[in-house]
Amino acid sequence: MDFILEGLSEAIFLLINLDSETFSTISITIRSSSVSIIFSLLIGLPCGFVLGFFDFPLRKTLKLFSDTLLALPTVVVGLIVYAFISHRGPLGEYELLYTIKGIIIGQTILALPIVISLSATAIEGMEKKLRLTLASFGLTTMQMIKTVIWELRHALVAVAVTAYGRVVAEVGIAMMIGGNIKWFTRTITTAISLETNKGEFSMGIALGIVLIIIALLANLSLHSLKKRAREGIHG
Repeated sequence: MDFILEGLSEAIFLLINLDSETFSTISITIRSSSVSIIFSLLIGLPCGFVLGFFDFPLRKTLKLFSDTLLALPTVVVGLIVYAFISHRGPLGEYELLYTIKGIIIGQTILALPIVISLSATAIEGMEKKLRLTLASFGLTTMQMIKTVIWELRHALVAVAVTAYGRVVAEVGIAMMIGGNIKWFTRTITTAISLETNKGEFSMGIALGIVLIIIALLANLSLHSLKKRAREGIHG
């Protein structure tokens, strides 16, 4: 028990004194996960909208495929991306292996099924009365899309928060694609794994605290947004 308390006190010391190695890891994590989630939303939300709003052949098959990929292990994603961007892979000439760009590619692929499936489910669950009402207005396709997105904005923000939580906490892709290189590709999760194996609990605990804070802030933002929405409705 003593080593846990000692590690916690040293972790707080590292955070308060802005330890350069600790904050380099935090910075790399935030940058890679933020860019990944932006790309996954730009690609996934339109796909999710089409999958959830329109009826077309193979729609159910595509939805099933997307839902299946929700459980895709991060190490499998890392393996697939590694095969493509390694020196012997078709994208090897771009030298993406052991770079932040490579991590971003892997994390974007990891987040895509989450964004597509959850946004499609949210749109499918939209009230039929709302669909009929919007259809009766004679809106153009683009106006219809904008209106649906606005009506479901809180659900879509929840999708983004869920995907971000999965990305920021993953370890397989960051380890396999990034290589856990100090000052360059070391993320919070890979650093925690490394430092714990070395017996350096202080930095592991410090980074664990930061990871919990990031998750807490994301969920608090979502809660605040929902609260404002409810107040706006009742107001």
